Amino acid sequence: MRLEAEESDLIGQWIVVDGGVVCDEASRRIEWLIRENLEKIAGGGWETLYRDREDGRYWELTYPHSEWHGGGPPRLTNLSADQARVKYDVK
Repeated sequence: MRLEAEESDLIGQWIVVDGGVVCDEASRRIEWLIRENLEKIAGGGWETLYRDREDGRYWELTYPHSEWHGGGPPRLTNLSADQARVKYDVK
């Protein structure tokens, strides 16, 4: 479940099952990564920057469907160190 070197963008989805909405596997994986493998660096709310504890890469958690309840399913996108510095003032 850890992030692979070739991964750069994980996009969660919501699926309707028996009249209810459930998270797909990508959404559950993002939640696990945030809880077990990533370290929060900056931000919060709709945009949060994390760093992978194993390889040091930066990952941004966003909720691209702001019009949906709770912002919709999560998205985890790899950012370069320069992008993280500019957007989050990371040293």
